[in-house]
Amino acid sequence: MRQPAWIVRTRRRLAHATAVLVAASALVAGSVGAAEAADVPLGARLDAAAGTVTFAVRSDAATRIETHVYAAATGTEADLVVPLAGTDGLFTATVPLSTLAGAGVTGTIHYGYRAWGPNWTYDPQWAPGSAAGFVADVDANGNRFNPNKLLWDPYAVELSHDPTTPAMTDETVYRSGPQHRLTDTGPFAPKGIVLGVDAGDTGTKPTRPFKDEVIYETHVRGLTANDASIPAGQRGTYLGAAAKAPQLAALGVTAVEFLPLAETPNDINDADPTSTAGDNYWGYMTLNYFAPDRRYAADRSPGGPTAEFQAMVKAFHDNGIKVYVDVVYNHTGEGGPVSATDPSTYPVMSYRGLDNATYYSLTADRQSPVDNTGVGGNVNTRNPVTGDLIVDSLRYWRDVLGVDGFRHDLASVLGNTCEHGCFQYDRDDPGTALNRITAALPPRPATGGPGTDWIAEPWALGDGTYQVGNFPAGWAEWNGQYRDTLRADQNRLGSAAVTPGVLATRFTGSADLYGDDGRAPGSSINFMVAHDGFTLADLYSCDAKNNNQPWPYGPSDGGTDDNISWDHDGDATATRQAARTGTAFLALSAGTPMLTGGDETLRSLACNNNPYNLDAPTNYLDWSPTPTETDFETFTRRMLQFRADHPSLRPADFYTDTDANGNGLAQLDWFTPSGATPDTAYWNNPDNHALGWRVDGTEFDDPADGLYVAYNGWSGTVDFTLPDAPPGTRWYRVTDTAAWAEGGDQVAAPGTETLIGDGGTVYGSHGRSLVVFLAR
Repeated sequence: MRQPAWIVRTRRRLAHATAVLVAASALVAGSVGAAEAADVPLGARLDAAAGTVTFAVRSDAATRIETHVYAAATGTEADLVVPLAGTDGLFTATVPLSTLAGAGVTGTIHYGYRAWGPNWTYDPQWAPGSAAGFVADVDANGNRFNPNKLLWDPYAVELSHDPTTPAMTDETVYRSGPQHRLTDTGPFAPKGIVLGVDAGDTGTKPTRPFKDEVIYETHVRGLTANDASIPAGQRGTYLGAAAKAPQLAALGVTAVEFLPLAETPNDINDADPTSTAGDNYWGYMTLNYFAPDRRYAADRSPGGPTAEFQAMVKAFHDNGIKVYVDVVYNHTGEGGPVSATDPSTYPVMSYRGLDNATYYSLTADRQSPVDNTGVGGNVNTRNPVTGDLIVDSLRYWRDVLGVDGFRHDLASVLGNTCEHGCFQYDRDDPGTALNRITAALPPRPATGGPGTDWIAEPWALGDGTYQVGNFPAGWAEWNGQYRDTLRADQNRLGSAAVTPGVLATRFTGSADLYGDDGRAPGSSINFMVAHDGFTLADLYSCDAKNNNQPWPYGPSDGGTDDNISWDHDGDATATRQAARTGTAFLALSAGTPMLTGGDETLRSLACNNNPYNLDAPTNYLDWSPTPTETDFETFTRRMLQFRADHPSLRPADFYTDTDANGNGLAQLDWFTPSGATPDTAYWNNPDNHALGWRVDGTEFDDPADGLYVAYNGWSGTVDFTLPDAPPGTRWYRVTDTAAWAEGGDQVAAPGTETLIGDGGTVYGSHGRSLVVFLAR
């Protein structure tokens, strides 16, 4: 095969590289002994006082690893080659800065690794682009070493760029297999950047319990990319997001949950702004678990993304808002099999080239991945080395970057007890990554205080992965049963069987899922929509997904066909009413509410329910709402304020039917529309679509003595007989989500509520609406 010109140039410079290698070997040989190896932190550690950089990387299967150091991120061969000393799977070397300077590396230090192992043995005659030492692309133990592929460091705190960029779009160069194994990726592969990183000023972390949070899920780029109030160079960046902290706080947000912020392949998104092919907007293809994504920084110089991220966190903390980050430890952006017929052809960029069987779960024959993700195969979360990587990176985001909590994508994979050949979830096994995380970074107590907030997406793909309600104590979960139950009740009247009993369970924190293992209502993350699926507006205005449409609303592949949605026969007024009722569900339910960014102004994606690849204005938030959208934002803000004002809606434990203070009212009482106590027949009859409940505010130090909610899921008007108000009080209407009340004052400001009457007063609730009353 004819060699590319740059490989020829590399071989011509082999003599120079060999000389540099010999010099470096003399400096680093024996620099880290076996007794010291266990204490060496992984990654590239700059010791400015000593004038050295220490490189350390783990591989249980490698026989040789070299660090290749570069003065520039792209376009050149290594300026310095440093062989690492290996002891018990830990490869290390310490290099004086003077040696780097002598090799021409005087500014930013870029580096990567080359590794050899049983399937590609070390040969002193090897040069970049050479086949020397080659045995096989993959061996019987799953090893896929290939020294022609420069590997980025799993512990790098920043990466220089993506594998593909607008200037280099050929992703095939990273592949193994007969066509690509000799292609050297050194001149264009991403490289780690050596930084002296310390914990920056990220402000004072809030310590609220989960039950008091209002989570706002958003994309850091989409939050401000379309915001004219942000300077053009700051839109879509950490700096831009920081500027929105006061506005989100005013909405009632207490925790912002960003879609993944670790480095992900998105540099090429802008190569053709009107194309979606290959775009990775959401960011669920993590390249490195430590490095904040450079593309989201206004300052992309070395160290800029890290410092800017820390400043963003401080801005949110200064406004009382926690920062959560969506993390993806179930698969990586390295990708999976390229060819269904040739098991040798895989991308080799980092983890796979360092130790395939350590970092990835493989089939029993070690030739293919076990895949519960649908996007390339499982991370081997059971392996102790990979478990260390997960814990260490989470600790870095928490302690250095200032993050308060994490939402784990497809989190069931964290509980896998099987390294290879199978998947078996076990909540209680202490050796899983799930429990190692919980032990190493203790959860915040349910009552609040120091700790880390843990949120699981409690499912993945395949048998044994659906684990809603089955995560350890201290973990909250996306409550998919809350979402599906309330969607069905709103959008499947007459076709889906939803009983009042099931509705009551979901409104009160899902004790059936979280009470049996000692968790509290705050463990239930209640949501109607999330980033993956319809927006709130589309949930009530789309019968089915429409992903195959032209840019900028598509095309996008994938997306569920089971949306439990309804277009309300094209009635825009009915759609807005349904959205208000869905928002009211979140504000009034025990548990922790989560909104998706833009739902407060009824953002629509024209029925695209999987816009993962749309780095387009349609997928950014719109900060210029119409008057109707402004009314909905006011409704949302006032409902969230109502929730914040009334602790009886945020119980620390599940409601009881006992009267603890002897005032004649239980903590919570249920009522049929007639005012009677529901019997078993009523609770279990899916043809009953109306339910009322009264909460005794005096047992929660609530400023209101009582609250009463009347929910009418039926299509026509239902008369509710109001129950007795607490002694000495009367019922006042706070809000009615029905269309007749639509407007800027649909939720009454405190003190302006409308008097309705006493117990026994009949109130006509319009179809598919919800009414809230306050006793005073």
